[in-house]
Amino acid sequence: MTSTGIPHDRSGPAPESSVVPLGRGFSRASASGVAARAHSGIVARALEVPLLLKLVGANALVLLSAFVVLTAAHAWRSRTALLLLGALLVGFVLNLVLVWLALRPLAELEDTARRVWLHGDFAARVPRSSLADRNMARIGRTLNLLLDGLTEDRARMRLLAAQVIRAQDAERARVARELHDSTAQTLAAAKLQLQAATQATADPAITERLATLRELVSDALEETRSLSHLLYPRVLDDLGLVAAVGWLARHADESGALKIEVETDVRRAEIPKTAASVLYRVAQEGLRNAMTHAQATTVTLRVEADEDQATLEVVDDGRGFDVAEAEARRPGMGLFAIRERVQLVDGSVEIYSVPGRGTRLSATVPLRVDARDANESWRRGDE
Repeated sequence: MTSTGIPHDRSGPAPESSVVPLGRGFSRASASGVAARAHSGIVARALEVPLLLKLVGANALVLLSAFVVLTAAHAWRSRTALLLLGALLVGFVLNLVLVWLALRPLAELEDTARRVWLHGDFAARVPRSSLADRNMARIGRTLNLLLDGLTEDRARMRLLAAQVIRAQDAERARVARELHDSTAQTLAAAKLQLQAATQATADPAITERLATLRELVSDALEETRSLSHLLYPRVLDDLGLVAAVGWLARHADESGALKIEVETDVRRAEIPKTAASVLYRVAQEGLRNAMTHAQATTVTLRVEADEDQATLEVVDDGRGFDVAEAEARRPGMGLFAIRERVQLVDGSVEIYSVPGRGTRLSATVPLRVDARDANESWRRGDE
């Protein structure tokens, strides 16, 4: 057996020097690390204290130090000491007031940022402040410039979105006219020819086949006309959103199995065509969902509009569904797909549904759009 070079009694306890120094060294390192972390945590919490409270603490410390010094010198009752303490106290108050006034513009900056970020108020601007110094005023002007640019970009985006929607609607209207004026007319002529051929033949077998063929053509004609109206109902252009929603409710379920009610509260002369087209598509999709998936017995279409915005709601008493689970499983579902179309015109869509308690689909579109400013922004962008 080899020797380790450390003489000790094998049967006795191990020497103190072979164990303890390692443990002590580790304990000291751990303790110093914990102390360092605790110190850094205290410093971090102290630095997070608001500036006004830091100044209160610093000035209070100065006053306390002066009082301690004067007390130690047994001179705190003298007139000079009292004047010194009074001057320090007045300086303390003036410091607090000046700092509070200097921080007021910063609070206005924070309030403006909060209104824009949390409430979507893009009209918010940092007000001019007589209390702000040159640097703080420059920060406020810079933020206002950024918000002005953001507002112009949003106006430009809405203008582009309106153009895209108008182009889509124009194409839908063109296809609908082609179906109604061309395809439907061709099918109607074929139906008349089949009817004439049926009357001209005396063969019962041929007559039966012609009658069957005429029924098929008649069904195709009705489906073509229905598809033409679904693509783009002319009543939307001629009479507006309220009339179009009423027409949709009357023709959505001709079997009568679904009760559809229409409620309106429109407090303006006309809803712009772009907003009317978007909201009509919402009504279409909401009704389709109620008829196809919800197994509803009653559906309410509600149209509301004032000078600022228009809202369309589709409420059914169907079986409902879990909104979060359905959106995660089928993000391209029709009810969720219309959200993108509504957001193109700076609108919002809310879907409320509970299994067994029906569904409420609500879409809101702003109506106050200054097209002149949007066009000017577009031209400035081109320059």
